[in-house]
Amino acid sequence: MTAEPRVGCGAAIVVDGKILLMRRLTDPEAGAWGLAGGKIDFGETAAHAAEREILEELGVIIQARDLLCFVDQIDLEGGTHWVSPVYLATAFTGEPRIMEPAKCGGLGWFEISAPPAPLTCAAATALKALAARARLPG
Repeated sequence: MTAEPRVGCGAAIVVDGKILLMRRLTDPEAGAWGLAGGKIDFGETAAHAAEREILEELGVIIQARDLLCFVDQIDLEGGTHWVSPVYLATAFTGEPRIMEPAKCGGLGWFEISAPPAPLTCAAATALKALAARARLPG
């Protein structure tokens, strides 16, 4: 158990109404479908960390400029608390692929309206934020 929250980051990669999700193999939330992302290193901006993590996990380059939501992933029983900004990326360079097979058991594009289950806390929060944006006028 950690005594204080840890800081992570992620990116919701959305193209043509579909979101790219990864099936986690490691805790927290092993077995769930989630966003690519990871830890923010000391002295690193959240946006740069998201770009670095997406490159490390998926082999693609994104620009983390559009903050989609903020996630509090709290598991009191498991003794973890992660806080994470999640960026929206609607374009990328490269072909997404599993770069860390020990951490990721699947990769797929899913309709935003029909995601797989179960979802990680971050993926569920990002999908709610995307739905809220879609309802905004203008």
